[in-house]
Amino acid sequence: MSLLPDYQEETLTRAEADALDGATVLEFGASWCGYCIGAQPVIHAALGNATGLRHLKIADGPGRPLGRSYRVKLWPTLIFLRDGQEVARVVRPTASAPLTEALEVSKQAG
Repeated sequence: MSLLPDYQEETLTRAEADALDGATVLEFGASWCGYCIGAQPVIHAALGNATGLRHLKIADGPGRPLGRSYRVKLWPTLIFLRDGQEVARVVRPTASAPLTEALEVSKQAG
């Protein structure tokens, strides 16, 4: 799986996210966020070679309804979904282990 390089403007609605099938990770953050930039090597190490995973990198901030619907408070926040349901969440990762564990949960859930 190739990871998206930049946070994309929000195009996904909560209803669409809830309807996603399979394993998905929603990564909320901002391109100017120091924590987000610093976490990228860890995220790439943990998720870069994952198969069967959809990765959506979503620009978050005030007035962004998708991030608010998931109660995102800190960046980056990675929400792991299985068939549209949240099964794991990792906030401001500094090591790959929590991401790898969340990935396994998202692939096994259901």
